[in-house]
Amino acid sequence: MTDLSTLTLEGLADTFALFDDWEDRYRYLIDLGRSLPEFPEAARTEAAKVQGCMSQVWLVPVVQPGPPKRLHFLIDSDAHIVRGLAAVMVVLFSGKTPQEILAVDPDQALQTLGLESHISPNRRNGVASMAQVIKKAAQAALA
Repeated sequence: MTDLSTLTLEGLADTFALFDDWEDRYRYLIDLGRSLPEFPEAARTEAAKVQGCMSQVWLVPVVQPGPPKRLHFLIDSDAHIVRGLAAVMVVLFSGKTPQEILAVDPDQALQTLGLESHISPNRRNGVASMAQVIKKAAQAALA
């Protein structure tokens, strides 16, 4: 099981580059999803559901007061590949300050990983919806 807290975008990109075909990359993505921390059953609420995802996705921001203030994200999905994409969101955003979160371009990250042309438009929309909720939480943490 991979420790998502130690992964970086560069590390993910390096690992994705090791695989020759997309079937292996999808398997790795699914394995990443299995590395997500346990999602609390009580948090599976309508308020925590990410709108705009074809699959069910729940996302809960947790603010660590700091200083500096950092955000962590509990994410889960009922679909394996989407769980893997949620794990990528955790790598990109969790444990960062609100300012760092707001500076991340999730579309650029997908390009870095080569995912933008290998996931369906619906899944890309789901990633954008997750990123939007995450960035909204970062803006709220700044207030």
